[in-house]
Amino acid sequence: MDSLLADLRYGIRNLLKRPGFSAIAILTLALGIGATSAIFSVVNAVLLRPMPYAEAERLIVPWGSKGDMQYQTIVSYPDFVDWQAQTQTLEYVAAYTSAGALLREGDSEPEAIAGSSVSADLFPLLRITPALGRPFTRADDQQNAAPVMVIGYNLWQRRFNSDPNIVGKQIRIGSSSTTVLGVLPEGFRFPATASKTDFLKPLAPAIGERTQRRGSYSLRVIGRLKPNVSVAAADAEMRSIGVQLEQQYPDEGFRLGVRLISLYDAVTWGSKTPLLVLLGAVGFVLLIACANIANLSLARATARHREIAIRAALGAGRLRVMRQLLIESVMLSLAGGALGLLVAVWGVQMLLAANPLNIPRVKDVGLDLTVLAFTAAISLTTGLVFGLVPALQASRVDLQEGLREGGRGAAAGASHNRVRSLLVVSEVALSLVLLVGAGLLGKSFLLLSEVRPGFEPEGVITTDISLAKSKYPQPEQQQAGFAEILRRAESIPGVEAAAAIYPIPLGGDSTANTYQIAGRPALRPEDKLLSNHRTISPNYFRALRIPILRGRTFDERDNQHSTPVIIINEVFARRHFAGTEALGQHVIIEGEAGDNEQPAPREIVGVVGNVRHESLDSESGAEYYVPYTQAPQSFMSLVVRSSAGSSDRAIASLREAIKQADKEQYVGAVQPMTKLMANAVARRRFNALLTGLFAVVALVLASVGIFGVLNYTVAQRTQEIGVRVALGAQTRDVLRLVLGQGIRLILIGLGLGLVASFALTRVLVGMLFRVTPTDPFTFAGVSFLLVSVALAACYIPARRATKVDPLIALRYE
Repeated sequence: MDSLLADLRYGIRNLLKRPGFSAIAILTLALGIGATSAIFSVVNAVLLRPMPYAEAERLIVPWGSKGDMQYQTIVSYPDFVDWQAQTQTLEYVAAYTSAGALLREGDSEPEAIAGSSVSADLFPLLRITPALGRPFTRADDQQNAAPVMVIGYNLWQRRFNSDPNIVGKQIRIGSSSTTVLGVLPEGFRFPATASKTDFLKPLAPAIGERTQRRGSYSLRVIGRLKPNVSVAAADAEMRSIGVQLEQQYPDEGFRLGVRLISLYDAVTWGSKTPLLVLLGAVGFVLLIACANIANLSLARATARHREIAIRAALGAGRLRVMRQLLIESVMLSLAGGALGLLVAVWGVQMLLAANPLNIPRVKDVGLDLTVLAFTAAISLTTGLVFGLVPALQASRVDLQEGLREGGRGAAAGASHNRVRSLLVVSEVALSLVLLVGAGLLGKSFLLLSEVRPGFEPEGVITTDISLAKSKYPQPEQQQAGFAEILRRAESIPGVEAAAAIYPIPLGGDSTANTYQIAGRPALRPEDKLLSNHRTISPNYFRALRIPILRGRTFDERDNQHSTPVIIINEVFARRHFAGTEALGQHVIIEGEAGDNEQPAPREIVGVVGNVRHESLDSESGAEYYVPYTQAPQSFMSLVVRSSAGSSDRAIASLREAIKQADKEQYVGAVQPMTKLMANAVARRRFNALLTGLFAVVALVLASVGIFGVLNYTVAQRTQEIGVRVALGAQTRDVLRLVLGQGIRLILIGLGLGLVASFALTRVLVGMLFRVTPTDPFTFAGVSFLLVSVALAACYIPARRATKVDPLIALRYE
């Protein structure tokens, strides 16, 4: 123990004696360790931390796919009820949908709150016990039941001052009163991807008549497996129930999902690979940093060759020498790790600020005990990694050569050079892998940014409008309410068109119905067609400049008393009416009039261009539009095209127009349509920026490593270079000598990096858009960039070598 303490004290003195080396090493390690810890904090929150529900491993969801897209399936309420009633493998099944509300309580300003409409079984399914009061029951979850709500813990604290008597009180939601049944536990969020949960309210009263529509798909479902039941068994049972229901409802069919998967897999789907790629990328940066510090340590060990020889002569064994050097390395890495925690804190803040919105559980990201333990472990490991090779090299001491006055240990120097060269080759190879990955992701992002969504977002502002159902209870009143808002909006000077739509493109919501083409043979339930649809006002296509290819748009003729009409997109027309005229044909939207009524066929009056509603990287499917005058809703999004664009004046004018239409109407955020476009590519931009940043850091570190090795080599070979110059070597000969060594290292590293890149970029397949993982232009471009920067790093020491004075060099030693 005494010798260990002595080594620690000596190590501290040694590091303090060389503040330049110590500062460079600590800062380099702080950057690498801090960046790694920041990315790990995200991986820990999203992938490693268990779901925030009891026995979460038994939670499952139905899962589907559309082309390359994977998503949690939306279902109809009757499908959910039938599955709930017939399942034997699931302990509970619950349905839910996102919901918003306007809290008007006390003298405070109205506040838009976010939560979910859920079926009553969600509480026992998730094992939720309210902090106060009780959950709502199936009796509360009936279509005509009195309005009730369980509020979130933070909302209870913030707006109700943690009132212990809140249970049973009436609060004003919109323009009506709702009874508070309880307060959710602190920290509770549902779904798991939600940033907050201000309330949960019963599902059936919220969706109204959609409880009767088997063809209306808008709900998500979650289930809890019974003990000792596998996901495969539940999946097989779901398919069996589907067959029975298809026989029971031959005109409807059963649509729940392609398969069942765990809630964890559903939440992390689409995030696992990108996050692991980022963690691998920052790990490469840390390895390159370690290689650089190892190179510095080797140079420093050469300078300490005489000191180490004296220690060996006085009886220090090889292990004792290695221990001393490893202690110094670990001390550096621990200091770098401590400073790296500050970098990690800053990095996490930057990551959260640049969050692409669709990283799940992002609110859980932070530096907890797991991240601190990871940082400590990686700091210790890093110290051992970059310290081991220099320690092994330095401990091989030749006493006679080391104790000779001025002895530099030529043999040791040659050995050090081989190791340093190997480290540089590794740096170049790792840098190329990172540069290739960043290049592929960057090219994907640029290609995606150039995709036109089928409409023109520039010059359009948008906001969500939710009409109070107590004030607009009937469909006719809802239609009239939106008509007045649109009339006021269109009267604003400079407004070209104002319209309403639900769901808005790239907004994250979707609605779907089954349908059939009138006059054609009925399809089997499993073959029935499912399509997304939008409810719009007449000026919608004009507002977003979506081209009308044939026919007309909706107008004042299309109302509750006229012929039901529909507009289809180009994909719909091509799929069902190839070679024939779509205009005048009829489409039957199943479930539109309820299960007990036959819906009236809708006449196709127009064909419009395709719009990428779901995402920019997925092709448009068959979609249709119906007029809001024939299918009124209480919630829609306004889209307003104005010559003032998204200026403060345009936003203020729109707010004022809405207030003129209804002074009690709440107006939330008004934002440019281009923001939705930016959000649509946010994740890819996030991945491209981070990997690009890591690649640039790696390139800089690799260049520094090449410069360091060649600079050290020139210093070692000063006498040799002087002799060559004295014997007639020209400047170009000296440049060729030094540059040749650097180019050899670069080319070897480039070759190894290309091989590794061809192998490793396969993991990026799901993150690329219109780019192959072996894109030759990307490989060629980043290789040229790396070689150019590396040659620039080689040129500086080479020029220094040409300045060697033969007379001074011949006296050198």
